[in-house]
Amino acid sequence: MTAVSPFTAAHRLYVKSLYRRKLKNALDWTIRRDIWRPQALQIRADFERNRNVSDPRALALIFDRAEALLAANRHPDPYTYPTAPGGTKWERNLPPRTDEPFDHEADH
Repeated sequence: MTAVSPFTAAHRLYVKSLYRRKLKNALDWTIRRDIWRPQALQIRADFERNRNVSDPRALALIFDRAEALLAANRHPDPYTYPTAPGGTKWERNLPPRTDEPFDHEADH
C-alpha cells in the first residue's frame, strides 16, 4: 500500500496564498525591509509550526484563525506600486499606437 498525502494541490495553493497575503499585509504596515524582515521570519515560523498537522479538522481551525487574524489586521490603505493597476502611474504615458489609423473616407 502507498501512503496517501492528506494535502491536495488545492490545499498547497491555499497555504501559499495565505502565506503571501500575510507577508504582503505585514509589508503594507511596515515599508522598511529591515524592520519587516523579523516580522516575515515570525510569519514563516508560524507556518512551519503547523507544517505537520494532518488532521483536516485541526487544519480547518488553523485556517479559520489565520483568516480571521488577517482580516482583523488588514491595512486600511494598502501599498500599491505606482505602475500596478490602481497605482498613480498606471497607464500613464502609454506608447503611441503602431497600427495604421482607421481611414474614415475609404469606408464609404
